[in-house]
Amino acid sequence: MMAEKVRDLRSALKLLSQMPGQLIETDVEVEPMAELSGVYRYVGAGGTVKRPTKEGPAMIFNHVKGHPGAKVAIGVLASRKRVAALLDCKPEEVGKKLYHSVDHPIPPVEGKGEALCQQVVHRTEDPDFDLYKLVPAPTNTPVDAGPYITLGMCYATHPDTGVHDVTIHRLCIQGKDELSIFFTPGARHIGAMAERAEQLGKKLPISISIGVDPAIEIGSCFEPPTTPLGYDELSVAGALRGEPVELCQCLTVNEMAIANAEYVIEGEVIPGVRVTEDQNSHTGYAMPEFPGYTGPASDQCWLIKVKAVTHRKNPIMQTCIGPSEEHVSMAGIPTEASIYGMIEKAMPGKLQNVYCASSGGGKYMAVLQFKKTVPSDEGRQRQAALLAFSAFSELKHIFLVDEDVDCFDMNDVLWAMNTRFQGDQDIITIPGVRCHPLDPSNDPKYSTSVRDHGIACKTIFDCTVPFELKDRFKRAQFMELDPAKWLKGNEEER
Repeated sequence: MMAEKVRDLRSALKLLSQMPGQLIETDVEVEPMAELSGVYRYVGAGGTVKRPTKEGPAMIFNHVKGHPGAKVAIGVLASRKRVAALLDCKPEEVGKKLYHSVDHPIPPVEGKGEALCQQVVHRTEDPDFDLYKLVPAPTNTPVDAGPYITLGMCYATHPDTGVHDVTIHRLCIQGKDELSIFFTPGARHIGAMAERAEQLGKKLPISISIGVDPAIEIGSCFEPPTTPLGYDELSVAGALRGEPVELCQCLTVNEMAIANAEYVIEGEVIPGVRVTEDQNSHTGYAMPEFPGYTGPASDQCWLIKVKAVTHRKNPIMQTCIGPSEEHVSMAGIPTEASIYGMIEKAMPGKLQNVYCASSGGGKYMAVLQFKKTVPSDEGRQRQAALLAFSAFSELKHIFLVDEDVDCFDMNDVLWAMNTRFQGDQDIITIPGVRCHPLDPSNDPKYSTSVRDHGIACKTIFDCTVPFELKDRFKRAQFMELDPAKWLKGNEEER
């Protein structure tokens, strides 16, 4: 692999271009409003996107209507195979690699010399400054509230402590120099920074870097308790690459940005102002979210007043479809890493691997591969599930499987459920627990057992064999051999 050379979006795309079937380009002009995402739905979106969809290659649109000289890349992380290649590891090892990177952070540094992201500069005092024209942000569907920046790395500094953080938020272009930003209450670090700045009556300087090293995009999606307030997730990307992420000083606000980004939007979060997300479209909707449904527009979005847009020459806008496999990679893999780390510390060597499956959007469902080696391990698999639930409120369902079941293959997981599971014995329900507000079934209208929106019944599906019965549940044993000599000349089929 050549992942050691990946340090920005362009080198990532170059690597993917060298992998058969992992990147395609088109010179056919595309309309960014709904059409671009509509095309990619068929090409490779995957995830919880409405069928027909599939997991396929990343795609570059070379001609975007209304944006001469700019390209749009989509689906870069919409495949676990691509994520593994970009992080230089095996697909089944990406969660573990991320876990180890958190324990060995390499903080970002300010780069020297001219930043690539500032090759071209547009300031709001320029008479032709217009976000709609400068940033080729698509909409996912015809009813979206507006053009969305779905992969903007938001970077800010806490007004009291001076600690930095990077997170991804829902950003919608609302005017020539205005963005709305949605903060999930209590869920993201920059939201806490904005709240504190508002208490102090201050604006919060913020930079939004778009089109960056995929290691940054993956690392930015860690959440507490793995990365508590004060932990700069850019340090995770530094650990993954073995060298620090380079930052640059913004030109119009007192904040840093990612130096080799394709685009950077500089601005300030305005205190005491809330905007309605669909104030321009009036559709009532925001954009498609990871559960697969189009979310309602919020009337509690914060306002970012933009000061400048800088970018590389011939920039590449990076975007994703909300419910796609790309979200599964960015949200699910850090969650896998966090669950693995927590359980490994509590019961070393028992948890073999974790998969936050596509069907759960990377957040709602996890498969835990657990190995029982002694009689006293019986029951500890359920303790492991409880540990995962206790730390990650968004988890709703956990499947427990034995070490001979491939936790990354949901057909194998369902095989275990069909042959190693009895509903009256192996379902453990925990009602009335806070879960995720975007799950429409987590609502009193769906079930009288749900007391408030966002509360759910968390469930464990224990598909492991009782320890004392393991000898009766051995899978058919085939001859172990290397099939290479029988497959000569058919490498592509493999």
